[in-house]
Amino acid sequence: MDIRNIAIIAHVDHGKTALTDALMRQTGMAGEGVSMDSNELELERGITIYSKNTSVYYKDTKINIVDTPGHADFGSEVERVLRSIDSVLLVVDAQEGPMPQTKFVLKKSLELGLKPIVVLNKIDKPAARPEWAEEMVYELFLDLGASDEQLDFTTIYTIAREGIAKAKLTDGSSDLTPLLDAIMRLVPVASSAAAGDKPLRLQPFNLAYDNFLGRLAIGRIYEGKIAKAQAVIVKKTNGEYRSGKITKLYTFEGLNRKEVALAGAGDIVMTAGLPDIYIGETICASAEQEALPGINIDEPTISLNFLVNSSPFAGRDGKFVTNRQLKERLEKELEVNVGLKIDFSSADHYKVFGRGEMHIAILLENMRREGYELQISQPQVIIKEENGVKSEPFEEAIINVPEKLAGTVIEKLSRRSGAMMEMKPEHGNIRLVFEIPTRSLWASGANSWSIPAAKAYFIPGLSVFGRMSEISKNGPSVR
Repeated sequence: MDIRNIAIIAHVDHGKTALTDALMRQTGMAGEGVSMDSNELELERGITIYSKNTSVYYKDTKINIVDTPGHADFGSEVERVLRSIDSVLLVVDAQEGPMPQTKFVLKKSLELGLKPIVVLNKIDKPAARPEWAEEMVYELFLDLGASDEQLDFTTIYTIAREGIAKAKLTDGSSDLTPLLDAIMRLVPVASSAAAGDKPLRLQPFNLAYDNFLGRLAIGRIYEGKIAKAQAVIVKKTNGEYRSGKITKLYTFEGLNRKEVALAGAGDIVMTAGLPDIYIGETICASAEQEALPGINIDEPTISLNFLVNSSPFAGRDGKFVTNRQLKERLEKELEVNVGLKIDFSSADHYKVFGRGEMHIAILLENMRREGYELQISQPQVIIKEENGVKSEPFEEAIINVPEKLAGTVIEKLSRRSGAMMEMKPEHGNIRLVFEIPTRSLWASGANSWSIPAAKAYFIPGLSVFGRMSEISKNGPSVR
């Protein structure tokens, strides 16, 4: 059976998970009302927080699908996934068009040589403008330096929540067959007899944890076959290696993981038995084999301290309140949360480094629901220095605001070291795009302005390290 591997990428709330759910329903891998977003926090917030694997079967082909997070703070997870698949479905809202995370994930896809299939979703919206959205996507491809082959992308028009896809806007359709056919036609086959005959090489791109099995590695088999109870070598890019044994082997079917005895080249699997496995290492058959290129993990951009609650109300809400319990929980989080770093050197607090506010907020909310009680310090952006040049995390912020208020917003963000990258009219409003230091956004209180500018539609983008400009060296104004 042929195998094809794809990831679904998009800005937050553009319909990735709805499309994945619809694909599973049409292919019989899930029933009505079943969703990939099964985590309690995901259901409440309506966004994908953790990447998830599934597979569907269509025309004697297994299609492995990775549903990725859409929020900027989890962008590093998307980047790791892109290294392990052969094509992407780039989902774009037919009304909003490309957004900051769209730009980030598309840039990474193009750099890896992938040729995306563009999916314009929500074409049933009253304000949908698919022709404009498609033109904006094309311009984004050009801006990001896409090759001629990548510019010749295929566009599919969808209503994901209804399970409808069209090859042309004027076509009639009642299901997702046009999208599935496009995947079959455009996504290269991952499995081959030649790759299957080579010695095993598998690389994890994600981690999971099981209370009974310990750390689990999710990765793609690039070459060879892997079997349950097989002795393997885990190799780093620097040549160091150690031995291990596969105790459990799983593949993905629908929302479930299926235990198997053997899996071959091209497939995406989950393995147990390697307690110290890490993302980017190579699981291979012998120490003489060359390790696969490593996978880089994005650096944290903010830090804050986790402390035992010492307030007058300490111990009233939580079950786990001691310093030892807090440390054990954070150590457990490091098993799977690879974007997180923690400094345990201090006796009275633990310094936690994360990718952004949402990244830390999800950890805190999970701990609160588990019964942990703690207090935290005010977050601080991380400023690093290389070769005498200081750098700090910047964000791309998009603001849609009534024309009469545009001047107020521009003044506020410019006063806080924001650089306006774009300004253009849009549906009676003004669309502003700013590049601004993360600490300036915090100082500006952009999400809680008390002046009429609060009518602005504010979308913070992805935090990335950029060179500190002369103006931002003085720090943001908080007037």
